[in-house]
Amino acid sequence: MSDRGPQKPSSGEEEYFAREDVEKKRKLAQQMKKQLAADEVRRLAELHHLHCPRCGMQMAPIPIRGIEVDVCFSCRGVFLDQSDIHVIAAPEQKGIMAAILNWFKDETRGPVK
Repeated sequence: MSDRGPQKPSSGEEEYFAREDVEKKRKLAQQMKKQLAADEVRRLAELHHLHCPRCGMQMAPIPIRGIEVDVCFSCRGVFLDQSDIHVIAAPEQKGIMAAILNWFKDETRGPVK
């Protein structure tokens, strides 16, 4: 041991601790980004909930034949949820609408890829 006081760290040690510090800052930035992304998703969901995708006006849920559909009175759009489509296309349903929806049966079973 030397009587001159603490020795200066080697360049390898400095580099190691500099990399550790950068990694901690990177992880902190990623956590902040995820938190902001989650907040933004919640904000957008609140902002767009029951708004017409076509014109942006407020929609109203209206019960029609046992199904609650979202209706836009501004552009007269009618929008169905995936569960509504399954009710309409059920085997006990007959007619042209069931035939049309059967064309898309495979596409509505899973998530869009």
